[in-house]
Amino acid sequence: MPVQVVARAGAPDAIVTALVVGLDDPDLLEEPQPLAAMAIAATSAAIDRRVTARRSWLGTGQNGRRSSAISIVSVQLDWTQDELLATDPVIEPLVAAGRRCHGGFAADGRYVSPRTQGRIPAIEAWQSAHVTAGGTLVAAPIDEWPEPYPNVAQSRYLLEEDVSDLVVTTLTRIGTVEGFGGLIRHAAVEGLQRHFDDSIAATTLAHLTSGLFEAHARDETGHGDEAGHKEMWFAARDIAFDRPFTDDETARMLDRMGIPAGALNSSGPPPDAATVRAALEAQRVHDDLDPAFEAMIRRMLGLMFIEVSAFHTFAWAEELLGDDALAAGDGEAARLVSYIRTDETPHVEYLRTAISEIRDRTLVGESGRRHEGRAVIDRLWAIGRAESLGPRRDALRQSTLAELECALAGNPRADEIRGGFHERGSLRPTLGGLEAVKEGA
Repeated sequence: MPVQVVARAGAPDAIVTALVVGLDDPDLLEEPQPLAAMAIAATSAAIDRRVTARRSWLGTGQNGRRSSAISIVSVQLDWTQDELLATDPVIEPLVAAGRRCHGGFAADGRYVSPRTQGRIPAIEAWQSAHVTAGGTLVAAPIDEWPEPYPNVAQSRYLLEEDVSDLVVTTLTRIGTVEGFGGLIRHAAVEGLQRHFDDSIAATTLAHLTSGLFEAHARDETGHGDEAGHKEMWFAARDIAFDRPFTDDETARMLDRMGIPAGALNSSGPPPDAATVRAALEAQRVHDDLDPAFEAMIRRMLGLMFIEVSAFHTFAWAEELLGDDALAAGDGEAARLVSYIRTDETPHVEYLRTAISEIRDRTLVGESGRRHEGRAVIDRLWAIGRAESLGPRRDALRQSTLAELECALAGNPRADEIRGGFHERGSLRPTLGGLEAVKEGA
């Protein structure tokens, strides 16, 4: 059905009302004129069941034809923190390795992610409003990130050879990195509007410090008596290898990877202001942007790149841990990872939406000068992408090689297993580090 959306801006409580008119018989209705520059959706399909709608049919025309349809659709763009942190009711909680986790299961057995009752429709509404107003949503560049190291074939080979330590350590590292996501609550910048020449009312940006950052942090580190992703990854590890790993064992694994035990506490108080300011100044890229504001943008970009890369990790873990010949628990560990993957989708979506809103606005520097958001985001994007795919990934791969040697220490077949491991990968160790295998080599 052809559809036109007419939006009324400035409605109470940032509710934008759209008049959706079906033109099955255009002779019966004059084409309505837009009442505001911003329309919330281009088609009725863009507004799904989670957005409140009231439809009434105006009757039928000659020969029983439906003449026209009008839908009054109220799209909420302003949300309270309580709404953004709300969880849909579940009939059964998620329990993993004896630990109550966030989320749960609906009556039909479907997994329900935490804190998405309002968050998902809110993000969808902000995305639709941004695009309809002429903005562009940046893409989540999943295909730009390579497969995990070790890959599925390498990990499977090690487990078949009864060398499990590298996979155990990898799962431990993944859970720890997830826990670092809780630090996003400390990246919040109050009074965000002062950094923009354009209004940020009724946008994702306006809700970062009133629900979105906190929801993200709780998803990763847990909240109250409910475990989050960090503990869920540890539970998947323990289930798959049929034994609980102690905190001391976990700490030793992290220590070998250069991650101090104290780094696990992302829910504590933020560092003192002087330390933060010195760190921000050292990392500053734009000399006229407020350092804390720029750091928040960089943190958001870094997290989005981690989340994007993580989707390859989810595929690795679900395939490996879902194989009953390799992992214990009858697939429970793989299902647990799939729940985490479901939880991560709104993280990518709100981050890329907020980044897009910054990119399509004019920013205000400390001097009062105006800066094109596109130029700022594109520069920080390039820096963050290069760091993620360059030095950080190289360091992670070198750490993985060190863990492989630790796992093979004392094994009489170490040379044979090491060779089999490298044969199943796309990288080979050289004197200068790991290099991609040339095609046909």
